[in-house]
Formats: sequence, structure tokens, C-alpha cells
Amino acid sequence: MHWNDHSRAVKSGDHALLGASTYNWLNYTPEKMAQVYRAKLAAARGTVLHAWAATAIQMGIKQAKSKKTLNRYINDAIGYRMRTEQVLYYSPNCFGTADAIAYNDGFLRIHDLKTGTTPASLKQLEIYAALFCLEYDIRPGDIKIELRIYQNDDVLIGEPTADVIAPIMDKIVAFDRLIEQIKEEEAL
Repeated sequence: MHWNDHSRAVKSGDHALLGASTYNWLNYTPEKMAQVYRAKLAAARGTVLHAWAATAIQMGIKQAKSKKTLNRYINDAIGYRMRTEQVLYYSPNCFGTADAIAYNDGFLRIHDLKTGTTPASLKQLEIYAALFCLEYDIRPGDIKIELRIYQNDDVLIGEPTADVIAPIMDKIVAFDRLIEQIKEEEAL
């Protein structure tokens, strides 16, 4: 058998939207397929917008003053001298990348850019705050924390206390131990 060469059309690891491994599309209506495809386009757009925002912040390229989500996010991050795309690491089982973060004089800021329409939750940023405290051995009660989500031309602001962050830290530590214990048991 002489197999056709598709190396120019398909990269290793690619999956088709209408692929065999994602067979649920067989049950979709045309409306559902359109919704799924639009969500995929929005995710790709979000990836590009995040990359642009990170570059603009790193280079200090302020945007026109506006209530637009992207402009406010970039300008605020530049104004607060934030670092972009910072990995916060506790273990191979628990880490994440903060869109923008700064820590100065006992004040932790974490900002997140959301480009989708699904309402965002501060839980993700609370986990980042817990990871920060674990990685840098800082007690959450000893610092002030401000979390911001930029989405749909609005800014959601949270100021979690140690009562919120400490239990997340405890859960990270406990679940990490549990996962490591299971890994050891499975290796036997």
C-alpha cells in the first residue's frame, strides 16, 4: 500500500475538529457545531490577545486610555510594574501561570485577562495567591492581596484575606501529598 503523505497539512499531535477522537460532534445539531467552532475561534483569539498584552506590558507600550478590557489590563499592569506570564510553582502536581503579578512592600497584586464571555471567578486568582505564598514562604495574613479580573470592559476586584487563602494552601499541600502517595503505591 502506498499511503498518501499529509505531513504538510497535519502536524504531529494535531486533532481535527471533526476528528474520530472527538466523536461527540456526531450528536451535534448545526447550531451546536457552530457554537463549538465559534468557541474554538474565540480561544485562538484569546491566545493572540494574551500574547500581545504580555509583549506590550514587557515593552511598556501603553494603550490608548479607554474602558476597553485589553487597554485597561495592559495600562494597569504597566502602571503597577507587573511581571507577565509568571509561573507560580509548588510541585509538579500544582503550579500555574499568572497573567500579571507584582509583589512590593507586603502587597501582592495578581491580574488576569479574560477574553471570553463566560463569567470569571476569582477562585483561579486565589489559587495563584496561595501558590505564591507557598512558593515564597509567605504567610497570607502578613500581606495585603488584591486580585483583578479584566473582562467584558469591566474589572472584578477581590481582596481575599488569610481566611480565604490559607485553606487553599492547606488543600494544595494535602492533595499534593495524596497524589505523591498514590504515585508511590502505583510504582510498586
